[in-house]
Formats: sequence, structure tokens, C-alpha cells
Amino acid sequence: MFSSGAGSWAAARRVVDEHGSENLYLVFSDVKGDNTSPHAGEDKDNYRFLRQAAWDLGGQLVWLNEGRDVWQVFHDDRFLGNTRLANCSKFLKQRPAREWLEANCDPAETTVYVGIDWSEAHRLPAIVRSYAPYTAEAPLCEAPYLDKDDILEMLRERGIKPPRLYGLGFAHANCGGFCVRSGQAQFKNLLQVMPDRYAYHEQKEQDLRNHLGKNVAILRDRRGGTTKPMTLREFRERVQAEQINVDPHDIGGCGCFVEEENAA
Repeated sequence: MFSSGAGSWAAARRVVDEHGSENLYLVFSDVKGDNTSPHAGEDKDNYRFLRQAAWDLGGQLVWLNEGRDVWQVFHDDRFLGNTRLANCSKFLKQRPAREWLEANCDPAETTVYVGIDWSEAHRLPAIVRSYAPYTAEAPLCEAPYLDKDDILEMLRERGIKPPRLYGLGFAHANCGGFCVRSGQAQFKNLLQVMPDRYAYHEQKEQDLRNHLGKNVAILRDRRGGTTKPMTLREFRERVQAEQINVDPHDIGGCGCFVEEENAA
């Protein structure tokens, strides 16, 4: 399961170093659909990294595209993804990947590798259950343990430039720095370093609110002991007016393959 981030490359690198690249499939599920906007899908530099990383590993790159982007999924499903339930993940990543797996791979002869690392090892039992009857493993959950800086240095040593989003302060490089599972710190960073991309998603959120006729939002306002939706516009205005104290550790995460959604 090959994302366009550094972690999935490092996991695949361990597989290749141990087993070689014969019969290795690097399965990438794109979230861009047929959207031509530069702000939809992955960051442009991620697509460069994806091809370069696949060439380095020597496996066969399988590029899946369901046909829609995340906002088309939210529109069609009449539901705005959030930290609890990311329907974009279900329709654009999990289902296409699982369908390809079942159509092309014999469970008796296939191991599915995922890119979570030792800091996410608590997720591995659920991932193993969700991929049954396929065997699932997470090479980065095993020693020697690596952190993000270790992996980025490994990439540079092999002559591969990491995705530019890491250098722009993003904890992960997926979905162009935008993810409905992201925390306020990541959205603040997106606003500051990519204001045009932030504005694109801000307008898309408002378009969906108009379409649904509901007060829905990705973020939450927890002031005063209550929780209510906080739109990307409201968040931007509060950040620009310095009226919000954003926890720098509130990053959130992509986590596109979780037990509940895979099981469903």
C-alpha cells in the first residue's frame, strides 16, 4: 500500500532489501480524480516523488484512480468527512485498493505491507484483522526503529529528494497538506504556507454547506465547554485576528486504513 509519502517508501525499501523487487506491486490510490485544479489531490511534487521512489524500489507501480476527488465524494455521499469518519478514505483509497487486491492477488501467496511505524504500532492488530485473509505486516514497526528525520536522510543518501511538504512544516505529505483528519496546527500551517490551497478548500467547504443546507464543518470550536462546528473561514479569520490559541501539537493524521472502515 504505497502512498506518496516517505514512510511508505521506507517500508517498501525494507521489503526490497530483504526479499528483492520481483513480484512487488506498489499500489497507489490517487485522490485527485478528474479534477484539474492544482489544489486538488496530492501536492504536485508528491507525484514526482512517487515516480522516483517507485523507480528506486524497482517494483511495479499500480496507479489507482476512482474518478472523483474528496469534495465530489462529500457531495455525492452528502457527508463531510471529519476526524471520526473519513468517507473520502473509504471511497478513494480503501475500496479501490481492496478491489485491486482481490482481483489480482491470491491470499495464500500475498503479503500486504503498510507504512505505519513503531509510533503507530497499536494500530497494527486492527490492520491485520481488516486485511484478512491476506497477511499484513508493517516493516517500520520492527527494529531498527526509524524516525522521520532518519527516513528523510535515507532518501537523500539514495539521491531522492523528499516531498517538499515536509520542508514546509507538514507532519505528513499526503493529500496536499489538506486532510479532514488534520488538527488545527496543520490547518494553520496550510493557511500560512499555502494560502491559495487553503482558500480552495475553504470555498469547497462552503459550497458543500450550501448544498447540504446544514451547519457542518471540518474543524470544531470547543470554547466555553461546548463543541460546535467551526468552518475553515471562521478558523482563518480567528487566526488572522490572533483570536485563537492553536496547540502546536494538534496535528492530527491521515490514518486512511482503519479497522472500522475496512471492515465495513
